[in-house]
Amino acid sequence: MATFTARTITSTRREWAVPAAEPWGAAAAEIGKAWAVAERAYREQYDLGPEDRLADDALRFRVGDDEIVISFTVEGES
Repeated sequence: MATFTARTITSTRREWAVPAAEPWGAAAAEIGKAWAVAERAYREQYDLGPEDRLADDALRFRVGDDEIVISFTVEGES
């Protein structure tokens, strides 16, 4: 008799990309706008209120050649 279980986990990464072409990069205001929208989406995803503190690693920022990407990942069993 087997004593293990099997599961499939599906991950979805939500991303917001801010253009950041050289030599000037991205404007702080544009990063702030994308950050605010990403944070709002994260709060909605996890049913958090505006007063709830986000984990330090809730949102990720990745710098690419010509953009800055803000993201978070949602996992769920399927």
